[in-house]
Amino acid sequence: MHSLSETDQICKPHVVCLPFPSQGHINPMLKLAILLHSKGFHITFVNTEYNHRRLLKSRGPNSLDGFLDFHFETIPDGLLSSDQSAADATQDIPSLCDSTRKNCLAPFQRLLLKLNGYINSADFPNPVSCIISDSLMSFAVVAAKEIGVPCVCFRTTSAVSFLGNKYLPDLIQKGIIPLKDPTYLTNGYLDATLDWIPTMKSVPLKDFSPFTRLTDTNDLMLNFIMEQAELASKSSAIIFNTFDELEGNVLDALSTMSCPPIYAVGPLQSLINQLLENSLKSIGANLWEEDFECLHWLRSKPTNSVVYVNFGSITVLNAQQLLEFAWGLANSKKNFLWIIRSDAIVGGRNITLPPEFVEETKERGFIARWCPQERVLNHPSIGAFLTHCGWNSVIESLAGGVPMICWPVFADQHINCRFACTEWGVGLKIDASVNRDGVEKVVSEVIDGEKGMKMKNKAVEWKKKAEEAIYAVDGSSYMNLDKLVNEVLLNKP
Repeated sequence: MHSLSETDQICKPHVVCLPFPSQGHINPMLKLAILLHSKGFHITFVNTEYNHRRLLKSRGPNSLDGFLDFHFETIPDGLLSSDQSAADATQDIPSLCDSTRKNCLAPFQRLLLKLNGYINSADFPNPVSCIISDSLMSFAVVAAKEIGVPCVCFRTTSAVSFLGNKYLPDLIQKGIIPLKDPTYLTNGYLDATLDWIPTMKSVPLKDFSPFTRLTDTNDLMLNFIMEQAELASKSSAIIFNTFDELEGNVLDALSTMSCPPIYAVGPLQSLINQLLENSLKSIGANLWEEDFECLHWLRSKPTNSVVYVNFGSITVLNAQQLLEFAWGLANSKKNFLWIIRSDAIVGGRNITLPPEFVEETKERGFIARWCPQERVLNHPSIGAFLTHCGWNSVIESLAGGVPMICWPVFADQHINCRFACTEWGVGLKIDASVNRDGVEKVVSEVIDGEKGMKMKNKAVEWKKKAEEAIYAVDGSSYMNLDKLVNEVLLNKP
């Protein structure tokens, strides 16, 4: 990287980036921060103390040092359990959501005072000019207002998921949710479709949102999600890791709903690859140590022959589900790369696979704790992605041209799965109950079947559209990033 004079550094606009403290939110926020740094911004990236310890453990104690105008700060998350030494485990999400909204505003405000020179002013010569917060950390809107700078909310889910969250109060008002009693979970009620929400025609309740399965409107997560959606709408702008060609109609619908200006700037990693050649590309945010040996293993496999299996950073399996997925993969006779986190089993029990399974699959299976996912998805040997349909996985799969085998569990995953399967033509869903015969059948169909070939062709089409979105000068995401910088972050006329 080039060197800046002291005057240049002082004049640089200063953006503070605040992700929600879980892996699937930290990764895209870091990518956005790297892109903004390439546009001339000084970056302060704020992790929780717990996750910062995990990051240094996974990547090395000096892995975050030495980057010009890009530094890391921490705040506490307010959870008593976070005082312990960092473990290789995702914290309980409902507890995190409740704690961050109650406990993180004050330490974040103190950090902003520090960055603005009221404390140790020589260390931070340029004051904060903008805050970009995860949309689940929208208390930052309050903090930004107090110091007189814009706050932009970054939505790390799909645009269609955010649209659904905006309509949750309407579902309550219409008496659609909460469910009258638990029998509504099994009597066909959730199969009813909504026909009055823009861009969501014929979407059944069961795919709309997991909150449609609740019987209590006092549910912590339901109220947290509605609250955060409302606060995000009071920000200066909203950013999505998507692209206009994929979710343009949803973005248009949101723009009519009293939302601030919306900018689609994805796929983020594709933009980084397009714009950057410097050492910042080496910054990573994985909280588990990555196993790069799997990339060498992939090189030994034929094109489009490997099923990549990864259920993200939060999903946990029970012992029976683990077995059913294992034997479904084994019985399919296909090659597979399976990521099984150290905390991937309910109750934190040791992960043990039957020796018969290990012996059966030793020539065509590779199991790792964590991996560089985007490099995996762009490897020519990958033929399908068995995924939980978290948004990072979906957008990265589309950017890699890889069809998906979908097993959604919670959060935005059901609506992402719905759109991947029915709107974008790149997904095939596995039954929620999981059985080995079903896994075997779907894996074989996607790798070898006619339906799988159609999905692969469609995925390649989406890959091309994603590439067009990040083209210099006229790509939609490329232009949207420039507009975000000039219209909001720099406030140029």
